[in-house]
Amino acid sequence: MPPRDDPTGLAPSLATERLVLSRHTLDDFEDCAAMWGDPEVTRYIGGHPSSREDVWSRLLRYAGHWSVLGFGYWAIREKSSGSFAGEIGFADFKRDIEPSFQGAPEIGWALARWAHGRGYATEAVCAAHAWGDTRFEGMRTVCMIAPENAPSIRVAEKTGYREFARTTYKTKPTILFERPVRQSADEFPAIREINRE
Repeated sequence: MPPRDDPTGLAPSLATERLVLSRHTLDDFEDCAAMWGDPEVTRYIGGHPSSREDVWSRLLRYAGHWSVLGFGYWAIREKSSGSFAGEIGFADFKRDIEPSFQGAPEIGWALARWAHGRGYATEAVCAAHAWGDTRFEGMRTVCMIAPENAPSIRVAEKTGYREFARTTYKTKPTILFERPVRQSADEFPAIREINRE
């Protein structure tokens, strides 16, 4: 992983045409708990709703990533309404998985049910990549997605990820994707759209 270069440990805020990505605060807890407690949201991410205790640990882990590693997760809010739309970010979870992708930042995203089907995931992933491409210079990024999660697979492919392995994680099938360093905006339409702003 690249060295931490932000001594404040705070996540930078990012904005797209329709979204704002900002660091999590304690005020986000109820929205996070509602999203992670929704069986529709967690169907392909862990397979069951998260307890409030688990969500609290997740929120603290996000803050810890930024503080210790200089990267982490953002809360996603809809710019026009201020409504909590989900979460996105990069992490190093030290996953016990084969093949290993140790050392590669792992991107992940989850959207509240109301935000599904609006293109917000693709927009947020592109914004995170725009930041990550300067932060993780010379490094690939990876993600893992359940084979049944067709919407997330489409987002990954539209934003430059390609499958590199099929494996299991905690006894469940998963597909591993990787994105080479710095994608050309001409190569991937989703990136080109964000760059027009």
